[in-house]
Amino acid sequence: MDDQSIWVTIGHSLASRLGRPDWGDALAAILGGVALLFFFILPLVAYMVWWLRKLLGWMQSRLGPQHVGWHGLLQTPADVVKLMTKEDILPTLADRLIFILAPAVVFMAAFLGYVTIPLGPHLVVKDLNIGVVYVAAVSGLTVIGIILAAWSSNNKYALVSAFRSAAQLVSYEVPLVLALLGPVMLTQSLSLTRIVDAQVTGVVNTHWFILFQPVVFLVFLTAALAENNVTPFDIVEAESEIVAGFHVEYSGMKFALFFLAEFANTLTLSIMTAILFLGGWHIPGINIEALLAGKHLGLLPLATLVGAIVLFAKTVLLISTVFWIRGTLPRVRVDQLMDFGWKVLIPVALANLMLVGAVIAFQVPHGHLVLGAINWVVLVTALLYGRKRVLPHAERVPVPAAGTQG
Repeated sequence: MDDQSIWVTIGHSLASRLGRPDWGDALAAILGGVALLFFFILPLVAYMVWWLRKLLGWMQSRLGPQHVGWHGLLQTPADVVKLMTKEDILPTLADRLIFILAPAVVFMAAFLGYVTIPLGPHLVVKDLNIGVVYVAAVSGLTVIGIILAAWSSNNKYALVSAFRSAAQLVSYEVPLVLALLGPVMLTQSLSLTRIVDAQVTGVVNTHWFILFQPVVFLVFLTAALAENNVTPFDIVEAESEIVAGFHVEYSGMKFALFFLAEFANTLTLSIMTAILFLGGWHIPGINIEALLAGKHLGLLPLATLVGAIVLFAKTVLLISTVFWIRGTLPRVRVDQLMDFGWKVLIPVALANLMLVGAVIAFQVPHGHLVLGAINWVVLVTALLYGRKRVLPHAERVPVPAAGTQG
């Protein structure tokens, strides 16, 4: 099989059978988009909800979904049916058209990034040569739908939530993009497929970027969590302060679209992290495409199937890590959120860009090893500093001894 996408091959084959070869690219995009939405994103996002409930239940000594289906596997489909049958409430003073369209804008913004995200070897709808820029751009469209939803609701709590979301996006989009530039500069490409290929050369030689850029990996993960409004950065939906946030006036399937978009963004974050820092669809030390070249399982290349399974496993691991963070850390304050983004993440990301640029410009021998050594020294130093940082003696709260009163 050549280097083109499976969807392109299927689209051009179908167009030739229809006698319209000029329809090939359009059919490839339509088939790939429909398959992604109905056979990948929606089922996976639905069961991410189930996995979140089960994982947090296990962490908190609860059962989680248990009764609807085996171990509650049918709980999420049952919730979808329930939401579809609930009354659709429109506030009297709301802007009806924008109020109705806003959830669709948020969900479509979460979906559009998958057009250029490869899910395995040759398994991408359109491998854009500016794929990283495209994903970063469309991910920022979510805030437009949030602002439209809040403004059209004519609710002051929703509007405060939208303002928070805009401020949070502006603050954390900068370190997110700066962190993305680390792998881009090392790869010399904006294509996500080429970034994966650059991390594995030959059959067993691996250059996963997490080994040489662990600090940037943490910056990217933190900024992405904040941009997606995931705990501990969920001040946009702080129930104790602004009721339920920007979607406080929504009910039924409109609310469900916001809910699904949040999990779809978490899925995007996990896949992008696996692609940029964890070698994509390659097993540690093994180049899947080189190892399984020329082998097919019917019409499907074996490398595509195995690579998709490997990437899926890494994605599930990262999703579980995000849920672990979500169930462990408390929500930060607004001032803490802004200080951390502007005073910590942005300076660290800029320093990394200067370091990577110097290594590339001066052609430092074994540049990857130099970057890795500096990153790991910085990371270990920061961890040791954080561990030793304790309250001064005067501020410590005395703890009564066992069996004493006080």
